[in-house]
Amino acid sequence: QVQLVESGGGLVQAGGSLRLSCAASGRTFRYCAMGWFRQAPGKEREFVAGISWSGGSTSDADSVKGRFTISRDNAKNVVYLQMNSLKAEDTADYYCAASGTDVVPITLQRTDYWGQGTQVTVSA
Repeated sequence: QVQLVESGGGLVQAGGSLRLSCAASGRTFRYCAMGWFRQAPGKEREFVAGISWSGGSTSDADSVKGRFTISRDNAKNVVYLQMNSLKAEDTADYYCAASGTDVVPITLQRTDYWGQGTQVTVSA
């Protein structure tokens, strides 16, 4: 059974930082891109960041460029999202995603597996 389990969400003040983790189990995601999406209340799920299997290719949404950094540790089957300089508009549920291809950015259509989500709340 494939599982993606996120952790690291929480409440933080604007300007603060959080690091999200996504632990994958049940299979290896060799040669699969992975990434993060988010969904705010009343809004559609949107791409945040993606990373190729090797880590050599990454992609970030314009709204998080220069503030968020995605990385992965293939030995541990974990993907991270370091979020700095958080803003109130970053408040959302954040979802880990595993693609069926090794192409970034990841799209909703190319996502094969989802985590259950972790909530991030940034207070102004």
